Amino acid sequence: MSGTDWLQRWRQGRIGFHRESPHPALETFWHRLELGAGAKILVPLCGKSRDMRWLVERGNPVLGIELSPLAIEQFIAEEQLVAEKRRAALRYRQSGFECTRLGRVELWCGDFFHFQVEQAGELAGFYDRAALIALPPATRQRYAHHLAQLLLPGTRGLLITLTHDDPDRGPPFSVTHAEVEALMAPNFELVLCDVAAAADGMVESVWQLTRRGPARQARPGPVQRWTPANDEPPVTSP
Repeated sequence: MSGTDWLQRWRQGRIGFHRESPHPALETFWHRLELGAGAKILVPLCGKSRDMRWLVERGNPVLGIELSPLAIEQFIAEEQLVAEKRRAALRYRQSGFECTRLGRVELWCGDFFHFQVEQAGELAGFYDRAALIALPPATRQRYAHHLAQLLLPGTRGLLITLTHDDPDRGPPFSVTHAEVEALMAPNFELVLCDVAAAADGMVESVWQLTRRGPARQARPGPVQRWTPANDEPPVTSP
């Protein structure tokens, strides 16, 4: 699926992949990552996922990356409705992205593949429910490589994939276990946590991934990331 197709889906409201409640696999398996409160979580191709709210409620700031500005606007509007009081969203530009922060959720609107390691800061975990399976085969290798480049060794995350009997159907596209291993094993340790039947004859698989590499080291970078206690936007040094 091209970026143009993705934007058109949001404009037309064809977002059947969106869930109105947190994904059960997130609630069941997230604790296995042993990420403490304050650990910042990367959510690629985040849409307006309720899973981001679930992560924040458990003390994890979220950095979501999404191509569709409409998805981000809908997330902000819906979050403001459920908040105890209406909070203003903080908006700013950084490194070519339109950024919005509401509480502990920071959303970067733009192409995931333009999000660079210098912007990643200290990401302590990641969560992919609908990124890999939203991409056509030709783009998945690029995604797997780019995701690995953004993460320090030892970074852990959850990946949820789907398989079905029509390789041309999608998104969500069918991504087999063999393909997940081929894409991810060069840079991640993989543990298959669960396989279960899903809607429309699909089978859902839950993976725990750990970035391979030597001992974790702090990554220097020019970008000052925001913290939950900081109400000001991040400032990029020259």
